[in-house]
Amino acid sequence: MQESSVRNIQILYFARVKEKLNYSIEPLSLPESIHTISDLKRLLAQRGESWSEIFSADKQIRAAVNHELVSDEYLIQDKDEVGFFPPVSGG
Repeated sequence: MQESSVRNIQILYFARVKEKLNYSIEPLSLPESIHTISDLKRLLAQRGESWSEIFSADKQIRAAVNHELVSDEYLIQDKDEVGFFPPVSGG
């Protein structure tokens, strides 16, 4: 018997991302083709205009997984909590 490859994650949206999308949290079952944060951003960008504006490849949206900043190459695991937020600028 083959083990299920379904990965369920929780996505959190913060700051300007949350305001633009009118979402703060959502559960998501990842399609088999989604492995990295970059893949997930591409998937989310396909949801429509506002999503595309936030998650298009040239945008600097940061990701954290389980409260740790990660790169777009991070491999998403089952039950990960993925947070998206705009870059933070400081002075």
